[in-house]
Amino acid sequence: LLFFLPLTGPGILTRTLLNAGVKVVALESHPAFLPKLQSLENSLDGQLKVIYGDFFRLDPLVTGTVKPPAVCSDKLFETMGIAPVPWRADVPVKIFGILPQKKERNTLWRLLFILYECSSIYRYGRVELNIFISEKEYKVLTAKPGESRVYQALTALWQVGCEIQLLHMEPWSSFVTNLKKRGLAVSKSTWLPNDHLCLVRLTPQRNLFTGGLKPTNSTTFIFMVKQCLTKPRSRLIDRLNSWSLDSGGKILKALEITKDVETGHLYPEDYKRLFQALQNSSVFTESWFHDEVLESIRNIN
Repeated sequence: LLFFLPLTGPGILTRTLLNAGVKVVALESHPAFLPKLQSLENSLDGQLKVIYGDFFRLDPLVTGTVKPPAVCSDKLFETMGIAPVPWRADVPVKIFGILPQKKERNTLWRLLFILYECSSIYRYGRVELNIFISEKEYKVLTAKPGESRVYQALTALWQVGCEIQLLHMEPWSSFVTNLKKRGLAVSKSTWLPNDHLCLVRLTPQRNLFTGGLKPTNSTTFIFMVKQCLTKPRSRLIDRLNSWSLDSGGKILKALEITKDVETGHLYPEDYKRLFQALQNSSVFTESWFHDEVLESIRNIN
């Protein structure tokens, strides 16, 4: 297995993994940290490969040559000798890193789209992410139906797409101390949105693309869930009726979902079952939200 480390910084996590005997590919986006990491690379016998690049600027939507620290996933994986594997195969690559706090929510959405579309890093199989995220976003990803303040479309979609495991919680003070040592002045209000950063493992579900869900129609599924959870206290049947589905009641009955259920109380796996039923319905059309889909994709990218 190869471990890609975005935002490696001074190399503490890199050294920890190297001491564990794994082969590491370190992506470093900050030029100031490159010399120390490159010196470490030269002292090892091929166990460490250092690349100037930013994992969160992977596969930018630009024409022409991609300039570092932006990186193209196909060239990166080709350089490392990694070939695509079937979706149901074992995890081919494990990635460790820290989500950029200023764009944390946007980054989670972008990762979600490439997961469901099997594009970018997910063209190579069920790539495992081990990422530090804020405690606030961790609570969103693991929320339960009925928790109206945190149960969102992002929640349902990540829970359908991945097994989510909390590996570790680290106080924010650990990271703030390191930032001060590096000469970066930060304010508590800016850098301490909650008490901890959470190391979370996101492993794509082996059976994600079953029941009619495919990479080719996954965008439809994503926006169906987004539409439903825009107003989590609205009735699901009313949402179906707004889509001009005369058979909405029959679909819910077949799925053993009550007509009075609110969209914010529907379990993630039930959204997947609902999508399958809609795909099999002759009255369902995807055209009614294509413009919104395209606009949202442009905003996320």
